[in-house]
Amino acid sequence: MTEPHDHSTAPGYSARRDSHLKRLRRIEGQVRGLQRMVEEDKYCIDVLTQVSAATKALQAFSLELLDEHLGHCVVEAAAKGGDEAQVKVREASAAIARLVRS
Repeated sequence: MTEPHDHSTAPGYSARRDSHLKRLRRIEGQVRGLQRMVEEDKYCIDVLTQVSAATKALQAFSLELLDEHLGHCVVEAAAKGGDEAQVKVREASAAIARLVRS
């Protein structure tokens, strides 16, 4: 079960929202390209190469978002102190664990 989130402040990625959306649209295009490759019966290794590229793009996006979260949300919570700081650190640790397992 996840902890409640404080939505009173903008997320750490807000300043780069347009850039992030552009990047996600590129990744979405890569995934659509994968669908086309399968529809067109492309060679397995070629499809796998593109899967790897899309996976790396998502991982890079995840790491950037995590960095922004740590630099904004966690730092802000730590400055306030109290339980919120501990919650944000636990959330970040859990997110890192999910990324490492993926």
